[in-house]
Amino acid sequence: MRVLLTGASGFVGARVARALVARGHEVTAMFLPQDRLDRLNGVAVDLAPCDLQDEKEVQKLVNSKKPEGCIHLAWYAVPGLYLHSEENLKSLLASAALMQRLPAAGCRDIVMAGTCAEYDTEAAAMLREDGPTKPATVYAASKLAMCLIGQQLAARAEARFAWGRIFYPYGPGEDPRRAIPALIRKLLNGETFDATAGDQIRDYLHVDDIASAFVQLLESKAHGVFNISSAEPRTMKEIMGKAGGLLGKENNIRFGALPYRGWEPPRICGDNTKLKALGWTPRFDLEAGMRDAIAWWRQCS
Repeated sequence: MRVLLTGASGFVGARVARALVARGHEVTAMFLPQDRLDRLNGVAVDLAPCDLQDEKEVQKLVNSKKPEGCIHLAWYAVPGLYLHSEENLKSLLASAALMQRLPAAGCRDIVMAGTCAEYDTEAAAMLREDGPTKPATVYAASKLAMCLIGQQLAARAEARFAWGRIFYPYGPGEDPRRAIPALIRKLLNGETFDATAGDQIRDYLHVDDIASAFVQLLESKAHGVFNISSAEPRTMKEIMGKAGGLLGKENNIRFGALPYRGWEPPRICGDNTKLKALGWTPRFDLEAGMRDAIAWWRQCS
């Protein structure tokens, strides 16, 4: 299949690119012209520098490549800034415009990335796709809006539209400012890492399993909302402790040194029954995934 992949230079995007190529798809990898392409080294894709907000260039790219399928991941996601930034509104408008252009160019299978933050996280212990939504940030509200807009535009164009809600990704190539790589890097350097008490329950999934989920959604011609999650609730103390234990530096993690952040929900875990019904199965458990992440950061240090 000819596939347009947006956000291809990103943490998840580059892994999706690898997974698509491994499955024999012809991939046009779209990324911002200023992006670094380290994550795409050795991946046989057609590189397409293009700003999603440049309507003329996007139109030209879609018309020339004539993708049969699209996995849209591009979004504003600067750590520490993205949750409440109005840049999300630009991403929403650009994504809606792309959703209009794709069917017009003959693309009938469209998969886009959402977030677990769209849910009312207090509604259930295991969040399901048919559960209530209650976004608490501009980011989550913009993602939910795109989900609803995408469903409507797809129905009108008689295209298939799948929305994959990503829970907590980790693994090789993650932004070092995020929790898991920040922890691993400090421990590798023999430093201490300050953390909260770690009672928050989270659903972490290795980035390669997230990538395979997006490919599954595309290849199965799925439509609707799907949780991309491990369905394994774990405390942050357990998750961080796993990394510490594998490195033999559990005592370097200072649990309770930081206060909880007021906006953080106490529990987020997703039911992945719908995704598994398509034939998807995660390859990494927490220990194997942490070993893989640690090995990558050790090689980079």
